[in-house]
Amino acid sequence: MVDVESVDFFTEPALVNDPYPYFDELRGRCPVHPVAHPGVVSVTGYAEAVEVYRDEQAFSSCNAASGPFPGLPEQPEGDDISVLIERYRGQLPMSDFLVNLDGEIHAAQRALLRKLLTPKRLKDNEERIWRLADRQIDEFIGDGVFEVGRQYSNAFSLLVIADLLGVPDADREEFRQQLGAEVPLPNVGETAQVSRNPLEFLFERFFAYIQDRRREPRQDVLTELALATYPDGSTPDLDVVVRLATFLFAAGGDTTARLIASAMRILAENPEYQDLLRGDRRRIADFVEETLRTESPTKSDFRLVRTTTTVGGVTIPAGTTVIMHPGAANRDPRQFDDPEQFRLGRGNVREHLAFGRGAHSCPGGPLARAEATISIDRFLDRMTDIRISEAAHGPTDARRYDYEQSFLLRGLTELHLTFTASS
Repeated sequence: MVDVESVDFFTEPALVNDPYPYFDELRGRCPVHPVAHPGVVSVTGYAEAVEVYRDEQAFSSCNAASGPFPGLPEQPEGDDISVLIERYRGQLPMSDFLVNLDGEIHAAQRALLRKLLTPKRLKDNEERIWRLADRQIDEFIGDGVFEVGRQYSNAFSLLVIADLLGVPDADREEFRQQLGAEVPLPNVGETAQVSRNPLEFLFERFFAYIQDRRREPRQDVLTELALATYPDGSTPDLDVVVRLATFLFAAGGDTTARLIASAMRILAENPEYQDLLRGDRRRIADFVEETLRTESPTKSDFRLVRTTTTVGGVTIPAGTTVIMHPGAANRDPRQFDDPEQFRLGRGNVREHLAFGRGAHSCPGGPLARAEATISIDRFLDRMTDIRISEAAHGPTDARRYDYEQSFLLRGLTELHLTFTASS
């Protein structure tokens, strides 16, 4: 049993690789429960998390990406701190990015994204996503072993978004390098990692792209992005459009790379799923959904209580930081039978909260699903006998996996797989 009264979720190393016993203990005490960090309440229940996600009036997203750090510079008082939030919103981390916006400003900017991430555009890009998947696989298919993140999912996910947003072909290899994907160095058998602030790089590049397309429109996706208008017909500031593009790269690529790695770990640990999915490719979509449920890429999602409110019968004072754990809500036995078990064909699997819910649900969810589904399909076509590398992760009865030291995201630091290339 985990001592939830003394363990600080934000700093306890033991919770990095396996946070689920901690989540279960919290939920068992109460799905809405204070944690061992001042002014923070954890929501581990499914119904309670949905309630918070959907209540934009009582809960502000101003701290969605930062949680209690650094928090408001002034001690909240009273049952409504709306004025205080607006006074200090600009001082909170990434305050002008979509994830942290509220109300009409958020709705207007999200509407811009909906014009870009349409079902038709995703469908039209499907063939190109297949080609990008094969391009990455081509780089290691002859080796019989690869590390999923560095050699596939990191580069693949960012190149898919680059293609979707119309980054010029000539610039894509630089994006691949600057954003941390593994880049082969000719003749030396080593790799280069380019060290640079990825948000700074993305902002600079898209600022130049959008500025150029507004000055000289062309028949391309970047021009559509540059000329997109709010629902009322007005044109957003240049910085707004640039931040949206930056947000898509930084958030969407990262989440998708983690999803693909988690899916491949489960697939490699369970050869019977490889056989099943090869026999019926339609079930790959279900496999991806169950992966999202059991290993949600987002570990924590935050809200700041704007007005004193009640969730799950628990009163939460204004000024409290609420931390929701999709991975906990998705394992709530009140919502999902045998939640610890990975089960294909789970009837309500799409009710999971891996992409949130409500106005702030992840706009890139459909793209992430498409990327993961296509990746698995291509792996199954081009490889047989996909296995966990015992040299890297130990034997079956003593596996060793390490996860990123982050309270925001859940993702493997490395996943080494072996395989036989299909003839």
